[in-house]
Amino acid sequence: MLSHWQLTAAGGACGLAWACALRGFMAQVAGPESAVTWSGTFAWILLPGTVLGVLLGWSEYLRRTNRGRPRWLIFSPLLLAAVLLPGLANPSQFLADGIGGGALAVPLFGMAGGYALAGAGRRWARIVCTAIAFLPIPGWLIASLTQDATIGPREVWVAIYFWSLLAVLSFASAIPHRLPAASALAVARS
Repeated sequence: MLSHWQLTAAGGACGLAWACALRGFMAQVAGPESAVTWSGTFAWILLPGTVLGVLLGWSEYLRRTNRGRPRWLIFSPLLLAAVLLPGLANPSQFLADGIGGGALAVPLFGMAGGYALAGAGRRWARIVCTAIAFLPIPGWLIASLTQDATIGPREVWVAIYFWSLLAVLSFASAIPHRLPAASALAVARS
């Protein structure tokens, strides 16, 4: 079995890789205006993604070792909304340019998908969360079709890029909801 440090390090590496992919996606959407900065890219995107991965790795360690997990770990994907913190100084720009909406939507879609995938909780709540997690698919299609841009291979690739990032976040966000290893084994045997 992987140790505490191995799982948290693996989680951190996965979180960093995911955050790098998210930043690459953002550059594709923004186009040539996209700028990589120490604060914007490293402090507000890569660092929260890495910390999120560490927390989810720790959650998996606690699950595997049948230790109690703090309930707040289910909210750890909200770290991805850290990019909004500088905007608190200027509330009129808080949700400007779509950054705020996306910074809130991405972790919320991931959290909904994680709850749905974990298989724990009430069935009706998992069904609702599944519907919420799938909202970005028609949402992206509608947003793309309402613009006067042609839909070619690049646009389809960017859409798949976005959807796959949300799918990976959903799978990772399921970790804090999953049953401890002993409980899962007991359920499987019954």
